[in-house]
Amino acid sequence: MERVILPSIETPTLTKAELAELLFERLGLNKRESKDMVEAFFQHLHDALVRGDEVKLSGFGNFQVRRKAPRPGRNPRTGEAIPIGARNVVTFHASHKLKAVVQGETPAPGDFE
Repeated sequence: MERVILPSIETPTLTKAELAELLFERLGLNKRESKDMVEAFFQHLHDALVRGDEVKLSGFGNFQVRRKAPRPGRNPRTGEAIPIGARNVVTFHASHKLKAVVQGETPAPGDFE
């Protein structure tokens, strides 16, 4: 049985609506519950990162908020020096398990051969 985990070529991104549809199809939740669950997950992720918390998703990866110091920048067209202010950025580091699946070294969880 072939499983499609990633979005198709026609749809280069995986949307919240597609995630909710997968929950509906695979877990038997109704469409409203599926949509609410996806929204709650992303809201929880958002809130944790806004607080500065690290988010660890076992077998997937870690999201962290990192503070970047101010630095000098340069306008590439004019060469003019432009200061870039300090800011917070979100970083993501994939887990070893996710990296192995992406590289094709191990089958994805739930894949049938």
